[in-house]
Amino acid sequence: MTLDVLKQRLSGIILHPTSLPNQNSSGTLGVNAYKWVDWLHHAGFRIWQILPLTPVADGSPYNSFSAFAGNADLIDIPQLQYQGFPELDHPQTPQPYFEWFRQAKNHGLQNEYNKFLEQSPWLEDFCLFITLKQHFQSSWLDWPEELKYRDKKALKIWKQDHHKKFAYQQFLQFLFFIQWQGIKQHANNKGIYILGDLPIFVAHDSADVWANPELFKLQKCGTPTVIAGVPPDYFSETGQRWGNPIYQWQYHVDTDFSWWRNRINHSLALYNTIRIDHFRGFVACWEIPANEPTAINGTWVNAPGDQLFQSLLKERDTLPLVAEDLGIITRDVIKLREKYELPGMKILQFAFDSDGKNPYLPHNHTKDSIIYTGTHDNNTTVGWFSSLDVKTQNNLMEYLAHPKEPMPWPLIKTAMASPANWAILPFQDLLELGEQHRMNIPGTTEGNWQWQFQWQQVESSLAERMKSLNQLYNR
Repeated sequence: MTLDVLKQRLSGIILHPTSLPNQNSSGTLGVNAYKWVDWLHHAGFRIWQILPLTPVADGSPYNSFSAFAGNADLIDIPQLQYQGFPELDHPQTPQPYFEWFRQAKNHGLQNEYNKFLEQSPWLEDFCLFITLKQHFQSSWLDWPEELKYRDKKALKIWKQDHHKKFAYQQFLQFLFFIQWQGIKQHANNKGIYILGDLPIFVAHDSADVWANPELFKLQKCGTPTVIAGVPPDYFSETGQRWGNPIYQWQYHVDTDFSWWRNRINHSLALYNTIRIDHFRGFVACWEIPANEPTAINGTWVNAPGDQLFQSLLKERDTLPLVAEDLGIITRDVIKLREKYELPGMKILQFAFDSDGKNPYLPHNHTKDSIIYTGTHDNNTTVGWFSSLDVKTQNNLMEYLAHPKEPMPWPLIKTAMASPANWAILPFQDLLELGEQHRMNIPGTTEGNWQWQFQWQQVESSLAERMKSLNQLYNR
């Protein structure tokens, strides 16, 4: 993907693969993922936005055991058979895996598998981490010291003693990536681009921190000295204490951002472009002492975002990135985004609670942005509108010239009409769903990331309706 695509007038849908229909479990990379791509194509959409595809610790795709690995729960077993794998039940334990793998090798996959191993330098650390974690059932901080501190001899012995489990994890990653690449290729063949998601920070209990402690501000024992978050604001008197470790940026500078370049290159092999969550953290991030119970007593500490992007440009002509620049954004953050021609984000649900200077109002939109009705962190448009006070509802309806259609369609059409180059809609809005169908409620831990749609919810006329709107608004 080039910057030219980011400058085209396109539209898309946010839908994580776990939200795809699947009987008795969350969505996978199987037949319904291909059917979904076909539906997007029929409806005239060109962008499929997803959340991070990495392994999840608590259901949240933003709390992962790895910044590089894939979520093996997304592997679709019927699709494996369709792709030519042996007709054998999914290996739930390492033992039947060997018989399955033996048959798979006979299907000509050995060379492809070997190539995957050679091209995945992150894989060994991840497979060591995940087998250790499954064995000890605890954070890496609580492992025996020789394993916690990665003694080479101890890790070699562990790998030998647990080679079946280790090889099993390797093969699961292979299965995930070949299935995802099949989906991506199908989408690209249909003219649909994948907009992936890259959280700026990583989880402390992850293979990334365990294997690379020098990249982060940690004590000798492995615990963070400072953690990430955001300061108190209108929405929270105590701010947000996220808990992620902060990067040791000087080390990244000294190594010419090697880890970051590997991470970005890996992500761009999976997606056509990437949304970087908390983009402002590349300019400065809110550092909170790890022993503080809230985010109140933090400080802004500068980050070398400009140097990082210069380093990334050594390997590519352009940066196909999208900046999540929501919240209180300072001029230096805007300057960095504009310097590298990265689109920012506008959210219509944030637009109608103040005056005409509100940057999220459509008349203030610029082409170098992506307009949303809401994101995965917002209420559905139906739920949001019903929760507004009367004054804000009146402001909204006055701005939209008192539309006759019920929500969410007036807001959908407003997004589609925006000057912003890309317009992206949560699929819940197209299905006219209420608050109980939202994907995530920030600041809560129960009941999130579980929403799924069913094909019977999708009216047969919806694709044609959206195709007409895409044509009407030149998207």
